[in-house]
Amino acid sequence: MDALRRQDSDFAAPAGEGRAQGADFSGITLDDKYRLGEGRVFLTGTHALVRLMIEQARRDASAGLKTAGFVSGYRGSPLGGLDRALWESGDILQEHGIRFQPAVNEELAATALIGTQQAPLYPDATVEGVFGLWYGKGPGLDRAGDALKHANSLGSHPKGGVLVVVGDDHGAMSSSMAHQCEQVMESWMMPVLHPATIQEILDFGLIGFSLSRFSGCWVGLKAVSETVESATNISVGPGRGLSKAPADYAVPEGGLHIRLMDPPLGQEVRLQKNKLPAVHAFARANRLDRIEIDSPRSRIGIVTTGKSHLYTRQALEALGIDDKAAASLGIRLYKIGLAWPLEPDGALRFARGLDKLLVIEEKRAFIETQIKDILYDLPAAERPAVLGKKDDKGKELLSSLGELDAAQVARALARFEPELARGIKARRHLALLDSQDAAAAAPPALRPPYFCSGCPHNSSTKVPEGSRALAGTGCHLMVLGMQRNTSTILHMGGEGVNWIGMAPFLAGSHIFQNLGDGTYVHSGYLGIRQAVASKATMTFKILYNDAVAMTGGQAPEGHPGVGAISRQIRAEGVGEIAVVSDHPERFRHGEKLAEGVRVYHRDELDAVQRRFRELPGVTAIIYDQPCATELRRKRRRGEAAEPGSRVYINTDVCEGCGDCSVQSNCISVMPVETPFGRKREIAQSSCNKDMSCLKGFCPAMVTLDGASLRKHGGVSGDPAAGLPAPRLPAFRRPHGILIAGIGGTGVVTVGQILGVAAHLEGRGAAALDFTGLAQKGGGVLTHLTLYPEPTEEASARLAPGGADLLLAGDMVVATGPEAMKTLRRGHSLAVCNSSMTATANSVLDRDYALDEDALRAHIAQGTGEENAHFVRASALAEALTGDAITANMFLLGLAWQKGAVPLGEAAILRAIELNGVMCDDNKRAFAWGRRAAEDRQAVEKAAGGLDLREEAEDLKDLVERRAAHLVDYKSEAYAQRYRAVVERARKTEKTVCGAEGELTRAVATSLHRLMAFKDEYEVARLYLKGGFGEELRAKFDGPFSLRYHFAPPFLPRGADRRAKRSFGPWFIHVLKALAAMKGLRGTMFDPFARQSERREERRLIGEFESDIDEILEGLTAERFDAALALAALPQSIRGFGPVKEAAIRRAAGQRAELLEAFRNPARAAMVAQ
Repeated sequence: MDALRRQDSDFAAPAGEGRAQGADFSGITLDDKYRLGEGRVFLTGTHALVRLMIEQARRDASAGLKTAGFVSGYRGSPLGGLDRALWESGDILQEHGIRFQPAVNEELAATALIGTQQAPLYPDATVEGVFGLWYGKGPGLDRAGDALKHANSLGSHPKGGVLVVVGDDHGAMSSSMAHQCEQVMESWMMPVLHPATIQEILDFGLIGFSLSRFSGCWVGLKAVSETVESATNISVGPGRGLSKAPADYAVPEGGLHIRLMDPPLGQEVRLQKNKLPAVHAFARANRLDRIEIDSPRSRIGIVTTGKSHLYTRQALEALGIDDKAAASLGIRLYKIGLAWPLEPDGALRFARGLDKLLVIEEKRAFIETQIKDILYDLPAAERPAVLGKKDDKGKELLSSLGELDAAQVARALARFEPELARGIKARRHLALLDSQDAAAAAPPALRPPYFCSGCPHNSSTKVPEGSRALAGTGCHLMVLGMQRNTSTILHMGGEGVNWIGMAPFLAGSHIFQNLGDGTYVHSGYLGIRQAVASKATMTFKILYNDAVAMTGGQAPEGHPGVGAISRQIRAEGVGEIAVVSDHPERFRHGEKLAEGVRVYHRDELDAVQRRFRELPGVTAIIYDQPCATELRRKRRRGEAAEPGSRVYINTDVCEGCGDCSVQSNCISVMPVETPFGRKREIAQSSCNKDMSCLKGFCPAMVTLDGASLRKHGGVSGDPAAGLPAPRLPAFRRPHGILIAGIGGTGVVTVGQILGVAAHLEGRGAAALDFTGLAQKGGGVLTHLTLYPEPTEEASARLAPGGADLLLAGDMVVATGPEAMKTLRRGHSLAVCNSSMTATANSVLDRDYALDEDALRAHIAQGTGEENAHFVRASALAEALTGDAITANMFLLGLAWQKGAVPLGEAAILRAIELNGVMCDDNKRAFAWGRRAAEDRQAVEKAAGGLDLREEAEDLKDLVERRAAHLVDYKSEAYAQRYRAVVERARKTEKTVCGAEGELTRAVATSLHRLMAFKDEYEVARLYLKGGFGEELRAKFDGPFSLRYHFAPPFLPRGADRRAKRSFGPWFIHVLKALAAMKGLRGTMFDPFARQSERREERRLIGEFESDIDEILEGLTAERFDAALALAALPQSIRGFGPVKEAAIRRAAGQRAELLEAFRNPARAAMVAQ
């Protein structure tokens, strides 16, 4: 790891504490973001919106106004966490007279806010005015359109005012479609402010209230993911966001504001003739649009707004153009704050004297069209060419699709004005962009989002064979990628109504419609009402998990229970209703259900659905099971009981058939490589203890009652004690860190901790989290830029090649295109967690495995071999702290010790304390990471001597391991029979191909699999092996007891398999007896020998030996591929009972085809062609 150390010129003198040496951070708290009156605070864009309301209340109080605040809206990314932030700050909101009233949906929230402006008009009003804030994501804005259009027309109160905060998801990262709000708000003639930074969210928000009060308009505030979901330290105090009333505007008689009696045409006249001119006057007086760079001989204009302004600044810097160079090149830069209506006087002043100008904005042209309208009447000689989405030849210059980034802007600038790209730095940067495109084009693997471990949707979204379902808004939407015969994406609240239009024109007569409880409360119940009114035949599956998990786990508004929902839909006319629950006993003496509603266990879902699909009319199944992620959070907080049992897989018994994954659909059931092939294991740190995997028809799973994960203490005391202080970077320029990992593993937390640490030291910091559906196990990227000093225009998103450090908590995410674009070969350093975490593909395909070597090579390609470093952080962290979630903190400690993070340890540790979650474990993981940077072997030893990466086994060892196993399985003679066949294969392959290799390995592996079939005797023997007990004692603490889960052959078989039964610790005596009876195997005294499964297993051994005889006798180079496939075929025969039977049937069909291909290679080649 010494290559992590940069050259001495990049480092200050050795000092482990940076600027924070000896500093006292005890007086700093996270509440400062709201309570600090003046200074600098570290907060997210979401927190800034909360601070905005508090700041407005303080200003009104200082001005002697008796006002109140009111917030209402509906959650949705990128504003998914605003309601939670408001709830968490309830005390301080109450202190300032601010009321938060979550709404059932966006339309009703807007209507409530109309009331806040009307209230002061009544004689019994208790306040002089109410300042209000509406929030919602883009589609919610559309839904609320009628209410908001009316609201803006009615107007605002002069001592109130309303901000309409719209979360725009330009890249559709967590939405059913991409969205852009400006055109919609323009159609309502509602002014729109577009902040570029968190600082501007606060400043523009305060200005927006003043604008609303002055003009009588409601004012939009555009909040995109990269501002509202980022974090930085900003300046707060009475001097921020100040505005003044324009001196050049005469308020008309009667004023501009809301009134109780207001005819529609009067509203129209006032809005268009008076209020919009007032907006322009206010914008002029307060310089909402401003020239940031000017030149005495300006000829090139650049117009920016919002986050595109930051990308333009990044692009210019990357091209080697600072403000001084820009002025010398004749560049004039115009930053627009009021996106609509664009203030014309300022735009004309900016454009005068220019030859051409480029409008840089994301999504469809909006400001560009306004500028063209404003400049249209200028004489041709004075009118500059206006470019933006297209160049002067009509070709695309800046895309209106997806999102822009600094790379696209840099390329557009180079095309717009080639002189900007002539410098050495510019040419190098453009070449870097081209090379990054190639490197990021084909990642080795992807990590799509997936249902969480134990998610109720793993079971609830299944449909019977022959049925189909329609998806809807919510986490359950991810079922579309899970081969469950589910289709369609609709807007929120339309669930099921499209079936009314489909049904008359389809042969199928029934559909299942998934409907989340959050969507049901928001608007989905209207779809049920429409279905009943239309006399449709369909079943609504209302997925009740008591949480709107898509946006953070909030409870649905009003918190209706299963009973209330059943009574409501019965009253709407729904016919038969059933409740399916993971704990049906809850309803015996609990909630009152509608008359006639029956309750079933979730294991009966398939049977219930099969019955319901035959019923006419509208029916409903309410699937009741708590959200797994929220349940896990409640357990951590002590609000829910921790299950006393956990599942563990005996990998010796496991066949790797994947039936546990099929039954549970659980991503915590992970592949694990063993000397006997790929098996399955439970990721104990991420397991939510749903226990669905126990449904897998397999005797390898046991439950441990009373067990907790063992923490290997290693050395006592501080793991970092005695370590040398690292040499921290001199920190003379911004320092870029990219943190890549999996949702729910603390990626965002690490970024927040480093940002807070920088703030504690008086540095600048900006963090941006790209989460998308990461809360569902997808990828998370946190861009973090640390600045030597605080800055007003802190940009978190790393420029291309801008990562000084990559902290890769997950190599799959780290090799994605967005991550790879931030790396610069020979400069960026990568500290990577090489522990493999399963992806969705591992659940859907039992044979899928991540290629660790390819992932490592891909990262090394981006950084250079000497700068890419790998450590099994998850395995070490779990062993050392008891929870793999501390792996990212372990990586941070390692990177810090190697001098890759320019912050002091005291600030980092204090930031961990301020975070307030698992403080001791995280600090200890950080210390262990530091120790690993200096002495990896000592850390691995302290972790219990983990075998962290097994090397591939050579052919001789592979054969001998399996032969030894067959001796224990049956006898030495049995093993010799095995060796003889393998030796024949080896000699034949060497004769035909020149060396033994793939064919011999395939024969050795397949023949062992067939000969060592796991009957009752073998399963018992494997459980009694000393290794399994030692394995359990090494991994778990506590006086735990073992329960076995078997399906004994004497039990009756159900529709497709025997039911499994649980057996306590006493069953070990039965296992001992069975193991001692292995000598009876296959004899006339074998009580199990007559089972069809056992007879088939014995037949397969002889059949395969016969096939090998044929292969070896007729092997030629031309027949080799068919021979190899035939020899490997038995490796697909895995599992027990019905799982194995199905595998045998599939293999039989393949065997016939492969034998034909082997016997007639020429014909097979013709068919293939």
